[in-house]
Amino acid sequence: MSDIDHGVSLPPCPKCSSAYTYQDGGLFVCPECAHEWSGDTAAVAEDDAPRVVKDATGNVLADGDTVTVIKDLKIRGSSSVVKVGTKVRNIRLIDGSGGHDIDCKIDGVGPMQLKSEFVKKA
Repeated sequence: MSDIDHGVSLPPCPKCSSAYTYQDGGLFVCPECAHEWSGDTAAVAEDDAPRVVKDATGNVLADGDTVTVIKDLKIRGSSSVVKVGTKVRNIRLIDGSGGHDIDCKIDGVGPMQLKSEFVKKA
């Protein structure tokens, strides 16, 4: 016999809305996107809040802004460098991997992702 109580209704995943969630101790887990959350409604509301991305000086960034690079950035897998003072126009904010939260296209380099801590709003 199984220990699962089929009469209990678990909440759907707040991140991807999957109905296949399960409870692990005090947390709910989504097997489809690996999101974990507590049964607390305050934690769910916190995940739904819009993310604020700030530059190196604390200015709030938005899609379409122009930023300036504040540090020489080595391009991984290449001998090229994005120099200090390079202007990047029309940025797009993303939830990238490894802390990269800006998606952009740099003239002469091409498409790449940047961390907001290495740019300032122009």
